[in-house]
This record gives sequence, structure tokens and C-alpha cells, in this order.
Amino acid sequence: MDKQIPAKITVPKSDEALLAQCRVETFRAGGPGGQHQNKTETAVRIVHLATGISSVARDERSQLRNRHLAINRLREKLKAHNKMPEPRHRTIIPKREKKKRLERKRQRSQTKKLRKKPDADLE
Repeated sequence: MDKQIPAKITVPKSDEALLAQCRVETFRAGGPGGQHQNKTETAVRIVHLATGISSVARDERSQLRNRHLAINRLREKLKAHNKMPEPRHRTIIPKREKKKRLERKRQRSQTKKLRKKPDADLE
């Protein structure tokens, strides 16, 4: 079970270069907001074609402002995609802690044994 390491994506500095690598969709935002939100396509979805990562912005009433928000969110997601996870280190439990745990288990076992009813054949 080898983990597949995602390929690094170069994130362009300019918005135009980033948009050239993406598909931009506009749609109706929906939700509360009444007639303005229900009749105009102000929400923006940007999908990065190479990775399939998408970002959506439907916060503002302006499509242009939503486009800028979506580009910034996509840029952040692409940076997170490029970031390599830190390797995990195995936690080592000290011997004294293992001893303590086993002792607590033995004590708990004794307490439970004392709660049992006496055997019928001993009477």
C-alpha cells in the first residue's frame, strides 16, 4: 500500500495565467437574498483542470468580486495541495508506563472477581 505522492503544481503569480489553466462557471447563488440573488448569475466556480480542485464563491452580490474570491481560494487550495505532509514518528511507550497499565488491569480484574457470587459447589 504505497501512498501516491501528488505531483507538484506550479501556481502562477498572475490571475490571468491561473485562469488559463482553469474552467470558470457562473451560476445562480441561491439561498437567502431574494430576487437579486435568484435572477442573476453571481456565483462563480473555478475548476483547475490539471488537478480537478475547485473553489466556489457566492459571498458577494458582484460576479467580479466573487471571481476574485474564488481565484484566491483556489490559489490557497493549490498551495495546500503542493505542501508535503510531515512524516509521522512512532510514539514509544516507556517500560514503566507499560508496567503501570498492567498493574492497573490486574487490580481491576481482582475487583471484578470479588463482585462475583460464590460458586455453588463450594457451599
